[in-house]
Amino acid sequence: MESIEARDQLFLAERAAAAPYVQYPPTPWWYAPVIGAWTAAFIGCFTWWRENGALFAASLAILLSAEVLFLVWMRRRHGALPMPGHGKPPVEIAAVWRGYFAGLVVIAALVAPAWWFVGVPAAAAVAFVLVTAGLVVYERKYAVAAGRVRDRLA
Repeated sequence: MESIEARDQLFLAERAAAAPYVQYPPTPWWYAPVIGAWTAAFIGCFTWWRENGALFAASLAILLSAEVLFLVWMRRRHGALPMPGHGKPPVEIAAVWRGYFAGLVVIAALVAPAWWFVGVPAAAAVAFVLVTAGLVVYERKYAVAAGRVRDRLA
């Protein structure tokens, strides 16, 4: 009798630990393009790197302020939902997070040559497309993984 009770307690503990990763409001439709546009703007402001230091610094300050406000909004909306790389997610979601970080490396590896060989505007455009598409793929994979976790722990 005690072993069944202990197993049930372990199952309940695993469900509770997984809850922040699988119970969240749906991501708004505009999320991926806005993050893609923010990334493009961040890269694009480097156009002024050598031309106008004040304009460069001001644009960076505006973009970083927007990021802080966005992160505050996300925390309020999602509660204590950990961001990729924080916490110990269920194995299904950990695999998606590894793919997320691998995707970041791939995006950087594709944006850098565009910047180097074509210029800042091209790098910003490439970043917009890749970040937006990458986030759409990530969100879909995360939703599937969260569904698997919910099914496993039901």
